[in-house]
Amino acid sequence: MNIKILNTDSLPFCKGCGHDLISKNTAKALERMELSPLDVIMVTDIGCHGIIDKTLNTHTIHGLHGRSVALGAGIVFGLKEPGKKIIVFIGDGGATIGLQHIMEAARLNLNMSVVVHNNMLYGMTGGQSSGLTPEGFRTTTSADGSPFSGYDICALAHTAGAAYVTRVPGIGDISEKLVKTFSTEGFSLMEVVEICPSYGIKFNPGMKLNEIIETSGRKPGEWFNNRPVFTHHKGKKSENLLSKTPIIEPLFSSSLDKPVSLILSGSAGEGVQLTATIIAKAAMRSGLHVTQKGSYPVTVGVGFSTAEINLSKEDIHFHGINIPNLVVITSKEGLNHSKRRIGLMKKGALFIDQTLDVPDTGAEIITEDYRGIGARTASLLAAIKCVTKTKILTYEAIFYTIEAEGLDKKLPVEKIKTALGL
Repeated sequence: MNIKILNTDSLPFCKGCGHDLISKNTAKALERMELSPLDVIMVTDIGCHGIIDKTLNTHTIHGLHGRSVALGAGIVFGLKEPGKKIIVFIGDGGATIGLQHIMEAARLNLNMSVVVHNNMLYGMTGGQSSGLTPEGFRTTTSADGSPFSGYDICALAHTAGAAYVTRVPGIGDISEKLVKTFSTEGFSLMEVVEICPSYGIKFNPGMKLNEIIETSGRKPGEWFNNRPVFTHHKGKKSENLLSKTPIIEPLFSSSLDKPVSLILSGSAGEGVQLTATIIAKAAMRSGLHVTQKGSYPVTVGVGFSTAEINLSKEDIHFHGINIPNLVVITSKEGLNHSKRRIGLMKKGALFIDQTLDVPDTGAEIITEDYRGIGARTASLLAAIKCVTKTKILTYEAIFYTIEAEGLDKKLPVEKIKTALGL
């Protein structure tokens, strides 16, 4: 049974949009090539062109803005089944953002095709200029016309080494050029120049598409490079990174009888994430299932540092923590970051350094001097007190883990044991 590439003739674009023409001609070209939809992998990204996904019967992947070529390249590298056609749809905005991805794919001559939907502006976000906007073309960010000449995406791809590059106006039947693009062995790029009916026509009344193409100096044409198609490097195969991950065997027991969520929150550089790793691995050595997630500001070494840990004797299917059972706070930054969730607690326990103001909460409050041992060890001391007081973990499991992970030479173990009264 023949399955069509498109599952509808009513595509989700504005009336008069060139994306409609590209999509329908793409379907026409692929059907002329007698390709099954299941042999086609379509990759799109953010932008008006990307809303085509739901109308395709092919495999579809939708990525971040400008990253569709990178995703397509990843498929080329990983695809083991021959005969699959990888086609990337990208707008002029995405091509601007992901220009280096296009250049690298062309340089390597990866076996994939890219169709650039060039309507000369960012259509989805309000009609702003892109890197492909031609000089003199008016947009919402260049009311008097762009003062800059846009990138010649075809010249760039050709110079980088693409096997086949072509530019066509988005008018009439372009399916033959698409067949040629999709049939190319190696990297091919087709730029379809169009005008956005919502912003391009509005800000450039009376201008015709062919006139814009002519004055921009970006005339239609074809460019070729006779190069071998990319093949995988035949050298030593990289090891699977997971093969180096040690298996942690359960050596201890835990009295945990129901799932528990734990938040550790302190300041950056004070060992919060390391503490979370120690607790997580000690829990695994105690036969528990564990999830661990860290969060901190983009600028490393400043502000808060928070770790979220879920512990359970059963499989964990959701790693988020809305209202925690246990919270450990060792600094003002950590308190400020976790105060909202502490306020939601109706039960459980809050372990907080005695120098900090205690927030409103329904949890049991346990205040002690955790920072007296030193800022870099406060989180670990407080976390150990938390998980041992609640009988989740034993001292033996924690200190065995510290030694097994080679941390006994880096951490003041004896000082911690003294503070714990051991």
